[in-house]
Amino acid sequence: MTTALITGSTAGIGAAFARRLAADGHNLVLVARDTKRLREQATELHDRHGVEVEVVTADLATDDGIETVAARLSDRRNPVDLLINNAGFGNKGHYLDVPMADELKMLKVHCEAVLRLTSAATEAMRERGRGGVVNVASVAAFVPRGTYGASKAWVVQFTQGAAKDLAGSGVRLMALCPGFVRTEFHQRAGMGTDNIPGWMWLDADKLVATALGDLARGKPLSIPDPRYKALMGLVKVTPRGLLGGITSRTGRKYGPQ
Repeated sequence: MTTALITGSTAGIGAAFARRLAADGHNLVLVARDTKRLREQATELHDRHGVEVEVVTADLATDDGIETVAARLSDRRNPVDLLINNAGFGNKGHYLDVPMADELKMLKVHCEAVLRLTSAATEAMRERGRGGVVNVASVAAFVPRGTYGASKAWVVQFTQGAAKDLAGSGVRLMALCPGFVRTEFHQRAGMGTDNIPGWMWLDADKLVATALGDLARGKPLSIPDPRYKALMGLVKVTPRGLLGGITSRTGRKYGPQ
């Protein structure tokens, strides 16, 4: 039986990955900061699906937290077959309105943690000749949206480049770029969502099902909804200056996740 490790597993997209992978019969390693919620989630998934569920309490905004998860991914005796790098957050406010400490914390979670955990996982996976990594980014990666979009753009570029370097090794890497998803993401960041049209919201469980299908097909990039695929097609042909003006009026604080 295969094992999947999911960061940010207790809510939103991470929780949807946990539900789907447990239902498919995968053992799980769940990673988040809240030990109580982790244990409750582990008990529920074990009782419902009969899979083994391990919990790891770790804050990926710290070196100790990253090192703890990286060590688990490097454990050759208890291999992880699928890594879902999902942990992330948004800061409310425009550039220079957000304290530098918060900006650096975001980069730590979105970029450094993703780099270090992906490297730990894929090194072990390459030795076995199989495995997969999903790095959760955002469609914000493709538009000028301050440091949030910039950090997610890094995730996309890093994942696609690493996927090319590991081609033929049996290890698959994919950047997942959702739009607005009904999760705790915006509420935790104190972001209002009243101006977001209803048609732009995605269901986390459907998103995960599409993402896992794209990973199985070997896609290095997944935009898991036809509406957002069409929007990103328009983004490609829109002049960057005009696009920047539109996104600045919309407001950085409304970045999708």
